[in-house]
Amino acid sequence: MTSPALTATAAIVLAAGLGTRMKSALPKVMHKVAGRPLVNHVLVTLAGQDIAPVVVVIGPEMDQLAKAVAPHPTAIQHDRRGTAHAVQQAEGALKDFSGDIVVVYGDTPFIGGETIARMRAARAGGKKPAVVVLGFTPDDPGGYGRLVTSPDGLERIVEAKDATPAERAITLCNSGIMLVEAKALWQLLAQVTPNNAKNEFYLTDIVALARKAGMACAVVEGDEDELLGINSRVELAEAEAIYQRRRRKQAMENGATLTAPDTVYFSADTKVGKDVEIGPFTVFGPGVTVDDNAVIKGFCHIEGAHIAGGAIVGPYARLRPGADIGADAHVGNFVEVKNASLENGAKVNHLTYIGDARVGAKANIGAGTITANYDGFNKSRTDIGAGASIGSNSVLVAPVKIGDGAMTGAGAVVRKDVPADGLALNSSRQETREGFAAKYRQMKQDKKK
Repeated sequence: MTSPALTATAAIVLAAGLGTRMKSALPKVMHKVAGRPLVNHVLVTLAGQDIAPVVVVIGPEMDQLAKAVAPHPTAIQHDRRGTAHAVQQAEGALKDFSGDIVVVYGDTPFIGGETIARMRAARAGGKKPAVVVLGFTPDDPGGYGRLVTSPDGLERIVEAKDATPAERAITLCNSGIMLVEAKALWQLLAQVTPNNAKNEFYLTDIVALARKAGMACAVVEGDEDELLGINSRVELAEAEAIYQRRRRKQAMENGATLTAPDTVYFSADTKVGKDVEIGPFTVFGPGVTVDDNAVIKGFCHIEGAHIAGGAIVGPYARLRPGADIGADAHVGNFVEVKNASLENGAKVNHLTYIGDARVGAKANIGAGTITANYDGFNKSRTDIGAGASIGSNSVLVAPVKIGDGAMTGAGAVVRKDVPADGLALNSSRQETREGFAAKYRQMKQDKKK
């Protein structure tokens, strides 16, 4: 039996909340889990289900949020008068849309694409309910609204404070997420009144209004973890822990080895290949791709970087945005790489800064080398050729080019290009005084007497 065709679906993301419990000037949904704002987690999920257009409802003076959700359009809720009122702010943008509309929350980052797909399937099949509500069964129903059902489907949503003892005994609770036929949504919202203690317009009221109009309503159940709403810094930390546990498990199931999984932190967009080894206390910032068979030793911080297969990074290495580590290249302890490429087989093993540079294939960079890329006004590049050998404690003052196979002596300060197979030296000739050390020590001892 084939599944019914899904109706074209748009989305309204409610994101106007100030998040006062966050105690932050930043809008609540701009706080991050795994390096990605909460609201952007939701947008990625919607995109994965081909849901479009998406309208994000924000508060006034939330320009930063509007920029974060672009290119999706925004609607401003100037007066925060409840969830139904918030949804109504998107009507202008979606008034000509004739499919279904899913209403989700920007502070619920874990809502799953499969769950939304099941809601869409419920709308498309059976009695074709006008309203589909996402419910869940929490360990502690507490203050959640209860979903009152009958053999005919969902009858109404009752707020906990208004529920009778029998209704409070219901364990199926309201998540707040709904899927509604577009035309019905605007008709039902127009009938919502603020007859409640908060004098607000509640989206939940549309269920009873739909039933009164003879429309069917249904419930699809989701997991409590995916419906976690984040309202405080404590809940934000809990969400981060949930995400990291899932992400570590996924990485290992996909073929990576994590020596101490609980100490590894991923970003939402981290890509890790098969047979990758990741040591303890490694942190992946946004924009990292690690190819098959790479090794990342412990205590590394990696952001905006690509690590090719067979490369070895760490321990105690820092890769900053623009770092491109080639196949079989080595980046060792206390090495920082920024906006630079290390080509295949290149080695930078100790105490070195490589910034705004190219390090050619199989070149070797000695300990303590610095590419001096900034003169106080401009960033300039250093180009190190294939097979070059840079002596320890060299300073390469950009812009400068070291040719293929060229060398620099230890402690060299290189300000001019070095031709292929050339040698750059600028230290003074060594002077050796035999017996001086013994005479010096004796002199110091005599002064103490």
